[in-house]
Order: sequence, then structure tokens, then C-alpha cells
Amino acid sequence: MNQWPGLKLRVTEGWDEDGHHSEESLHYEGRAVDITTSDRDRNKYGMLARLAVEAGFDWVYYESKAHIHCSVKSEHSAAAKTGGCFPAQALATLESGAKIPVWALKPGQRVRAVDEQGRPTYSEFLTFLDKAPSARTAFHVVETQDPPRRLALTAAHLLFVGANATAPIEAIFASRVQPGQYVLVTEGGELRPAKVTAVSVRMDTGAYAPLTRDGTLVVDGVAASCFALVQEHRLAQWAFWPLRLYHSLAGGRWTRLEAGVHWYSALLYRLGRLLLAPESFHPLATAQFDS
Repeated sequence: MNQWPGLKLRVTEGWDEDGHHSEESLHYEGRAVDITTSDRDRNKYGMLARLAVEAGFDWVYYESKAHIHCSVKSEHSAAAKTGGCFPAQALATLESGAKIPVWALKPGQRVRAVDEQGRPTYSEFLTFLDKAPSARTAFHVVETQDPPRRLALTAAHLLFVGANATAPIEAIFASRVQPGQYVLVTEGGELRPAKVTAVSVRMDTGAYAPLTRDGTLVVDGVAASCFALVQEHRLAQWAFWPLRLYHSLAGGRWTRLEAGVHWYSALLYRLGRLLLAPESFHPLATAQFDS
């Protein structure tokens, strides 16, 4: 029986492209909606919430007096399960100058990267720290105009950023990059700062986290860290020293990752939770490893 003849369901927000929600919001994954009745009668919201539960939503609550928030679990969502990655079709540059999608990288290939002194170099690709070929993933897209570059990476991935063109560069989470800041881009074989003109969020299929010997990688013309979840690039590079040594001794035979999170990354995270302050981690770290 229709208790409210003539009324319609009103969706006030679903997919968020403007970054108005918190970093871990399911609005970025298309898994959350804010709803009201078409007449916006708040007396009906209690029944509306009960109907949403019966419809199968996993989480329903009064987020504000203006609407009901409804969402579904993200157990298959790479936004929650993937720490730091690039889309499958993001391009790395080989030493030969050829561009190759990150999913196609093979151990032993040398790709464009950044050395400890911030200079362009070519670094050996070792393995993937995370690999989700078919996952639908939320990526933060960082854009520059001079020169034009567009890099997509997950929220918890580390990106090298400066407050202005001459400020020191530091590694911060992609979800914290803002227009007006500067990233390092390649142009004519050199690295230079470029002003961020736009930051957005989009969905894509596939998520890959390559590890190089230098712990850095140039993807789609922008320099990025290989690491994620903990906002300490140098600490992460130091912590992965045993894996780099292991790879050298094993010749890459035992470090190839078919899918999922690399066992060494998971081990380091568990140790980090014991040794580091909670605020050192990105909010998505808990969703990835503790769920």
C-alpha cells in the first residue's frame, strides 16, 4: 500500500565530484546517498529511514535534520581496501623512453624516478606492493596547466608537494593536496615544480602500487612516492630495505605479486601500528588492514 500517494523519493546527494565529504566518505565510491521525501516533510523521515533499512542499506541514520544518509558496505571497495595505487592505465616511462602502463611493468625494468637528491633518474622496478586488477577504485586526480599534467592516485598515496615554487618539497597524502600547491613534473628530461590548478575525485578500474629501488616513480609526468598509508616517505624507504635486499638475492623470483597486498607491506603495517602514533596513518589504513 502506498502510504504517501503522489510523493517521490528525493536524492539530495549521491556521487561526490567536488570533495565536499571526508576523505573516507562512501560518496566518493557511489555507495552512499542522502535522501528526503519530495515534500521535505521531516515527520516522514522516520518511516523513510525504516524503508531504507528494509530496502537493504547497511547503514541508515539522521545525518542532519535536512536528510537521511544511507550507505552500503565497502568490503569490495578498493577505496577502502587499497592503500596507495595508480590506475591500471597510468603510464610509467622506461629507460628507452617508451611509455608503459603500470600494470604491464616487469621486475628488472628501469623506469623514470627521482633520486635522494631530487634529481631525475631511472630506477629498477622490483614488484607490486598492492595489485587489484579488476577493482573499482576512487582516485584523487591532481592537475597542472604549466605544463599540463594529470595524475590519478589513491587518497592514501604519498605525493611530493611544495607550498610554492621555491618551498621545500615534502611527501603528503594525495587526499590533502590542494590547488595552489606545487608538484614535481618532468619536462624536457628535467624535474621542475608545477602549480596544481585542480583536484578532483573519479572512479577507475584497476589499482597498482609499483615499488622501485629508489622508492619513487614518475607516473603520467608527475613524480610520486611508491609508498602510502604512513606520511613518512624516508621512513618507508628505510623500512623496505630488507625487501630490496631480498629481491636482489632472489632475482625477483619470489617477490612477484599476483593480486592483493604484498605480505611485506602488511607486516610493516602491523609493526607500524605498534611503534608509531595513530595520527601518522591515513584514515584509510584502518579500513585496509584492520577490517
